[in-house]
Amino acid sequence: MQHFYQSVYDLIVETSTNLPGDVRRAVQAAQIKEDNGTRSALSLSRIADNIHMAETNVSPICQDTGMPTFIIHCPVGANQIVMKKHILEAVANATKASKLRTNSVDSLTGANSGDNLGPGTPVIHFEQWEQGDVEVKLILKGGGCENKNIQYSLPADLEGVGKAGRDLDGIRKCVMHAVYQAQGQGCSAGFIGVGIGGDRTSGYELAKHQLFRHVDDVNPHPDLRKVEEYVMEHANTLGIGTMGFGGQVTLLGCKVGVMNRLPASFFVSVAYNCWAFRRQGVILNAETGEINGWSYPRGEEVSFKEAFEASLEEAKNTPQEERREIVLTTPISEEQIRSLKVGDVVVINGTMHTGRDALHKYLMDHDAPIDLNGAAIYHCGPVMAKDDAGEWHVKAAGPTTSIREEPYQGDIIKKFGIRAVIGKGGMGPKTLAALKDHGGVYLNAIGGAAQYYAQCFKKVEGVDYMEFGIPEAMWHLETEGFAAIVTMDSHGNSLHADVEKNSLEKLAALKEPVFK
Repeated sequence: MQHFYQSVYDLIVETSTNLPGDVRRAVQAAQIKEDNGTRSALSLSRIADNIHMAETNVSPICQDTGMPTFIIHCPVGANQIVMKKHILEAVANATKASKLRTNSVDSLTGANSGDNLGPGTPVIHFEQWEQGDVEVKLILKGGGCENKNIQYSLPADLEGVGKAGRDLDGIRKCVMHAVYQAQGQGCSAGFIGVGIGGDRTSGYELAKHQLFRHVDDVNPHPDLRKVEEYVMEHANTLGIGTMGFGGQVTLLGCKVGVMNRLPASFFVSVAYNCWAFRRQGVILNAETGEINGWSYPRGEEVSFKEAFEASLEEAKNTPQEERREIVLTTPISEEQIRSLKVGDVVVINGTMHTGRDALHKYLMDHDAPIDLNGAAIYHCGPVMAKDDAGEWHVKAAGPTTSIREEPYQGDIIKKFGIRAVIGKGGMGPKTLAALKDHGGVYLNAIGGAAQYYAQCFKKVEGVDYMEFGIPEAMWHLETEGFAAIVTMDSHGNSLHADVEKNSLEKLAALKEPVFK
């Protein structure tokens, strides 16, 4: 199997940079369904642009390349020890080449391994089969959508849908609630895999396995097919929409599997995946390790090139005054911030600073390395690369889920005078109050659009706290043309709170029994 290492490396690059054809078709279908001119429609257009840019640049679709999870089917006699060694080598080298972000962190110390290797990472499952070739499948599921996974123990009383019993209707209620609770924090419009039964561990594994099914397949089990069809129809009536902005399309796929359980336990496990549904597989010659075929349609089979070129042409021909964009240059004044309201499209120029979990925790008890008065802080863990001259460059830089910073953000705004907080998914009441009291706004960028935003960073001005690891370090970036939408303003308004309230009301309307 002298070619096995190269084949796995090629699989990693393909999975990270080239969204599969069946997923692309789902995104295209969503664009057709969404109302023209809405925030969700605009987001889907930028998502389509990002997909094309990632393919063209051979760079990560989303900067969060997740927990690499491999499932390998191999014939009897295959040397799994050697195969695992080559997989680890391919992961480390793909990370070095900036095709994967450095995502493996010591759970006790917070230290980043720097190569995506460490206890438990990557995840590798071997299964023997009776076929003569080798199949290697890979899924890259980012932390934002991984955090929206949820598991229910039936019977249960669920917000919005009421009592969920140990039956098909109870399962339906769990799945609908899972879509509701994700809101925009998992980068909707998304995909879900559902596992019915098992124990707490195997139930989640079954749910994640459903994500390896083709988007357009049909469940052979009639009851499970009913659930899938119901969820796909009704989840898109909740009004959550792309990025949680409201809209016609909230879910792009639902796949349900079932296994036996213990009499005392009835788990329904849901694995939520963002629109950047990165999973691919290869069929290998068992003798040489060479690629004989791909498990899913490759991205170039469903091209976004024409749509991307049309988008560029439209932007070029649209007069600036018709774009309804408010351009701000950092540092930003309180007066400028107070003039903004929910729904405004804001374009940021000037210096922007990244900051995630480690930085927010640190700044609670320490001074900042630079003056943050009037600054814009970006919840982002970028993929960075250093050239031969030693200069850093941004390779991928979409927003991370902001709600993790809720315990810190209000205090950080007050302490340092930050005017703009940029991320995805929105934040809670503590941050909203701080924005009102101290004159700030929350700007929702498009989750997963790592290539679209990377082009906005023209130069790396510096970096602090590299000891936190590349994703958690504080990068200072020269920014031009970074566009995002005001979803929480300085007047106490929150689009996220409004959408959540509205979707809960629509969810409650679906609580009556459907399956007898």
